[in-house]
Amino acid sequence: MDYSRKISERLWNMPDKGELESHREETFIDDIIQKNHIQKELLSNLDGIRTVFDGGAGCGRFSILLAKQGCEVTHFDISQPMIDKAKELAKEEGVLDKITFVKGALEDLKDFRDKSFDMVISFDAPVSYTYPRQEDVISELIRICRKRIIISVSSRLGYLPYLANPVQKNQFILDENCSDPFVKWCVENKTNAIESFRFSKDDVMKLWEGGLMGGEDEIAEYENGGTPWCITYTFMPDELENILKQHGVKNIKLAGPGAYARTIPNELLVKIMNDKEQRSEFLDFCYYYDSNPFVCGMGKDNLLAKGEL
Repeated sequence: MDYSRKISERLWNMPDKGELESHREETFIDDIIQKNHIQKELLSNLDGIRTVFDGGAGCGRFSILLAKQGCEVTHFDISQPMIDKAKELAKEEGVLDKITFVKGALEDLKDFRDKSFDMVISFDAPVSYTYPRQEDVISELIRICRKRIIISVSSRLGYLPYLANPVQKNQFILDENCSDPFVKWCVENKTNAIESFRFSKDDVMKLWEGGLMGGEDEIAEYENGGTPWCITYTFMPDELENILKQHGVKNIKLAGPGAYARTIPNELLVKIMNDKEQRSEFLDFCYYYDSNPFVCGMGKDNLLAKGEL
């Protein structure tokens, strides 16, 4: 088993992961925008779709959404705490019987037959955590898909600005006084992060040329018993599109959820999110703006791709 998979399994199986991840739309504005974009995309692409494979399905945000639309969903995830939380939420929504829960890693989909599902989805970049097998994983997701595939991966162009902005996440905090431990850390460490920051062209060029976030340091931390963030492969838009084409995907459309919102300061984002009418109009416009192919690479974290088989 390679380190990417081992690191992912340790991170996502932390006991509190299910509970924390299920509240991200209450905590971070970029999560609200991204998930709203994906929801709009899914609901407008359900024609002829009965069965769905949700790879890296987490706490069931989209498994439950699709089950409520009448789809039969296979909820596949590497994390038992997230599967447990997804089952709890599915029961609350009355769709537990519409979802089959499977624990597993995206690197191993051999138990699923070719063209098993009308639609295959995988969101919030679990494909990017399978380095160096990310292309094989995409090909396997395509293999088990019969009609339509919609996935998101980590965006290289979207990640590059992070290397010049150590407080990028603070821009998207909805409530600085909430109890989320990561929010508290971001707020408490903001001043130090700015004061200790030093721009490195070498680091930026390394990501630009190789696409990899993490590696030796994460492996060392893992071996020392720590729980590092996943080793992450980031994709360029043309790279992702070419991989999909090579495996027979047609009518490919790319989007960058969060591209519009990343231009707006936190104070205004919070004001918009706290006003029901402004929030609805803002999210609608973000969807249109972020769907423009000219901004697809500058999504906040993810590069979204949709295509037909």
